[in-house]
Amino acid sequence: MNFLIPRYDPWVVAASVLIAAFASYVALDLARRVHTRDRIVSRTWSAAGSLVLGTGIWSMHFVGMLAYSLPIELGYTYALTALSWLAAVAVSALALRLAARHRLGAKPLLYGSAAMAAGICAMHYLGMAAIDVAPGIQWHWPMVAASALIAWGASAAALLLFFLLRESEGGQARLLQLGAAVVMGLAISGMHYAGMAAAGFVEGSVCLSAGELGGKSLGLMVMAATLLMLMLTLFTSVLDARLRGRTMQLARSLKEANHQLQEANEELHRRAFLDPLTDLPNRVLFDDRLGHALARTDGGKEKLAVLFVDLDGFKPVNDSFGHSLGDAVLRDAADRLRAVARGTDTVARIGGDGFVVLMENVVYAADCTAVARRIVEAIRAPFLVGQRPVQISASVGIVVYPDHGEKHKLVACADAAMYAAKRAGGGNYAMFESRMGTNAEEQLSLQSDLRLAIQGGQLALHYQPKIDGRRNQIRGVEALLRWTHPTLGPISPLVFIPLAERFGLINALGHWVIEEACRQVAQWEDEGLLMRVAINLSAHQLREPDLVERIADALGRHRISAERLLCEITESVAMEDVTATQRVFDGLSRIGVFLAIDDFGTGYSSLSYLRQLPARQLKIDRSFVSDLETSADARAVVDAVVRLSHALGLRVVAEGVETAGQRDILLGMGCDELQGFFFARPMPADQLLAWSLGRRPADTHGDFSPSVLAPL
Repeated sequence: MNFLIPRYDPWVVAASVLIAAFASYVALDLARRVHTRDRIVSRTWSAAGSLVLGTGIWSMHFVGMLAYSLPIELGYTYALTALSWLAAVAVSALALRLAARHRLGAKPLLYGSAAMAAGICAMHYLGMAAIDVAPGIQWHWPMVAASALIAWGASAAALLLFFLLRESEGGQARLLQLGAAVVMGLAISGMHYAGMAAAGFVEGSVCLSAGELGGKSLGLMVMAATLLMLMLTLFTSVLDARLRGRTMQLARSLKEANHQLQEANEELHRRAFLDPLTDLPNRVLFDDRLGHALARTDGGKEKLAVLFVDLDGFKPVNDSFGHSLGDAVLRDAADRLRAVARGTDTVARIGGDGFVVLMENVVYAADCTAVARRIVEAIRAPFLVGQRPVQISASVGIVVYPDHGEKHKLVACADAAMYAAKRAGGGNYAMFESRMGTNAEEQLSLQSDLRLAIQGGQLALHYQPKIDGRRNQIRGVEALLRWTHPTLGPISPLVFIPLAERFGLINALGHWVIEEACRQVAQWEDEGLLMRVAINLSAHQLREPDLVERIADALGRHRISAERLLCEITESVAMEDVTATQRVFDGLSRIGVFLAIDDFGTGYSSLSYLRQLPARQLKIDRSFVSDLETSADARAVVDAVVRLSHALGLRVVAEGVETAGQRDILLGMGCDELQGFFFARPMPADQLLAWSLGRRPADTHGDFSPSVLAPL
């Protein structure tokens, strides 16, 4: 039996191999898309991918058939051609379904690749069967078996490559994918041409289907349409990969932003509820825990207690060794309090050297005295300050609820008991007694009235002039806070300022002073009086993170120049927290607010250190001024301060000038400005305006003209 000898067009063969490789590349890319937790997305890509990939494989077979030519005209029956296309789509669906699995074991690889090989063989040999010839095709069965083995191997390789490459990213993954696609394309092409080699056509055969599907034009159309479909799928897949990459990047960015936001919230929470020096709960958090503890205690048999702890002798240590070492003592004291308190107790710092301890689940008063005794003993142990030990002690006041009074007075009662222990010599503890309640009642009532005074118009600023003695000119005024109680009359600042510090009102007072001083400067300007006003900043205000912004807002709201405001900070406050002082001074200097060091000489700092701060003015403490006429030492100190201040470019103000003799000595030393009762007592804003218009109060000395805001 003689067979027809086929011929192959090498260019068409090459085109078929390229189509196979391109289809393999798209298949590997689709494997990335179908492997996703989103089931709808995975199924959508599987359905679309099956059509495109199946059509690509089938097209490779069809184009390969175009490369095969015989002396007779060939054609293909419609039904079997359609079945071969369906087989290609089915095997593609199976491949993508296996690629979507979480993992690929040995059995799924073996059986899955076998099923894929069967589908590929079905596609190929159904396509061959679509050529209806008489006599029929004569098959070389060893070559048929070889083509089936090639299909099986190609399928197994394809599945392995799916799993190896689908999780990879970046340019290197694309190169690996391209190489794998070439290998798979050659394997698929090898199976096809092995199957073609297994087919024999007898001489004299007639193709009965020559009038159905056929012709090179139809083949070129199929090839072009398939390539277009594969390219569109690849483009869509790449676009989807980019979108998913950007989505993942956005998700990572959102995750990082959420993490940063969480950290910021934690930091804000820490600042709002923890003392920055000791990391103990602050007054706000302590009050919250006390409120919850009282709610749990009411109606039950258990009790709670509040212990108020004050460090005896801390101020001399702070003043002698410096505030940085004083802060170290406070941190050490906080650690000791934590160590001796029970695990369920709350230890808090409420300001200065004052601490409180909240004890819940108290059964016997002896439990409280045991903790108080441990506190006294712990604080009595020497503190190491620098290289030398320092001895201080603690006074502890104890109040038990409900035994010792109403729940809203517990801190005040513990405070009163602490003062009783302090009056008894300190270094001990005292249990609250009803006779101590009078002072506690007064303080509690007074702090409540002070809260109302801040909002109710009972506060006012009085202004004491600063005089340039040589020019007889008012250089500015210092704003001093005054409180007139509706029933008790004027309350001394020596009373209500410590009260405000103890009950957490000092910052509210400071905010009121800033706002009122700026308002008054603006009003004076409208009335034709240009005046620089000095306000005092407390240690508590220095620790406010938004102090500079608050002052800047007040200046802007009242539309006044920053140079109209002078902020005075006492020497001891300036040195208490050097970091906070430097931050605030730099911030205020940056917005144009003038700065001064008040009460100079009462602390431990030196002029060379203060030179590092952007201050314009230094105020000599009144204790030196009061001794000028009687003490040569006082005169020597003041004279030295004036000379050194001028050498450093600082103006010098002497406060507490009460006699003509003090005035003359200070002017003789070259002191720049003088302030005190000799010139004028603090006066309300309207009296100061009247003075500037020539109506001088009876208790002032000399005729002075208002300042034109000469530079400091």
